[in-house]
Amino acid sequence: MKIGIVFPQTEFNGDPAAIRDFVQTAEDLGYTHILAYDHILGANPVRPGGWSGPYTHRDPFYEPFLLFSYMAALTRTLEFVTGIIILPQRETVLAAKQAATLDVLCDGRLRLGVATGWNKVEYEAMNQDFHTRGKRLDAQVALMRRLWTEPLVTVDDEWHNIDDAGINPLPVQRPIPIWFGG
Repeated sequence: MKIGIVFPQTEFNGDPAAIRDFVQTAEDLGYTHILAYDHILGANPVRPGGWSGPYTHRDPFYEPFLLFSYMAALTRTLEFVTGIIILPQRETVLAAKQAATLDVLCDGRLRLGVATGWNKVEYEAMNQDFHTRGKRLDAQVALMRRLWTEPLVTVDDEWHNIDDAGINPLPVQRPIPIWFGG
């Protein structure tokens, strides 16, 4: 059995030393993986129209790819799990490149959890259509798997236009394991 730990996002407000101590202690205690959540921004609860979501602009959320890159340099065996990346808010090729780079830096210890998310405010801020997020996620995952396993990709769909190009370096895991959240 593998036992992991959730990174306490809202408890570490700008303290890299505390993050270092936490992740190294988790590894020393034998945890196999650490999971971090993804929220790009938080809404003001007194904004026009209100806000009743569980997180606001006051809650710190480290960007998972950057957070895990920092943690990868501090650990040797701990696996990194995104729980989840709200993929349809992000540019697909950039997310594929970030995940591939992280997978190289952590020597194949990445599991990429993805989902559509629920926060319409984040979609609006990222200039993405909240209503097509499921269909976009499907197209993104298909493209990311190709970008991680093929040196050159050509695709022209509703969201992507790539003409004979690829990312480099490719990830250690080809493809990176993708887990879907709900």
